Amino acid sequence: MYPRARLDALSDAIFGVAMTLLVLDLRLPDEFHPAGAQELLEGFYHLVPKFIPYVLSFLVLGLRWKSGMQLRTTAEAFGGGYFRWWLFYLLLITCVPFSTTVVGRFPDLSPAVWLYAANTALIAVAGFGMLAETAQIARDEFLRDRRLSLAVLFASSLLAIAWSFVSPRQALLALALNAAVPRLSRRGAGKAATSK
Repeated sequence: MYPRARLDALSDAIFGVAMTLLVLDLRLPDEFHPAGAQELLEGFYHLVPKFIPYVLSFLVLGLRWKSGMQLRTTAEAFGGGYFRWWLFYLLLITCVPFSTTVVGRFPDLSPAVWLYAANTALIAVAGFGMLAETAQIARDEFLRDRRLSLAVLFASSLLAIAWSFVSPRQALLALALNAAVPRLSRRGAGKAATSK
């Protein structure tokens, strides 16, 4: 058995580091020396293709961390099945800065989108695997929200892959659907409350 407190501490650290590493690729080139304000603004403009994946990745990681934090279980320790899924999940979380860098540098190439979307889709798969192995899980709105957020992450990742065949540069916008999850969760909770 693996103590919950130790797993949570490592998860928090990995999420914090991964979310911080995202910004490292968001920089002006060393050889860039603007002569004035206009050139500096143009330099910022050229960072937009890298900034969009950064924001989307930060959103996805933030939502993943939040949903893991809100999930309720009375278990103080987890078994080997959960541990394996958890380790795979954290491996994928640590890969997000790399896949974000690739798609930020090559936004017009479909394989860059495929790499990023495969990373996020596998995060969803690992999240479902962890849910299946979570002992004494509370069957409440947080579980419903976690399942919804994982389903949206998986579906938006597949949509991004499909969209990349038409427009690789715009394909990652499919992941912006993840921003709607909190609103969908509140709406679903409201409907559930009125039906009781």
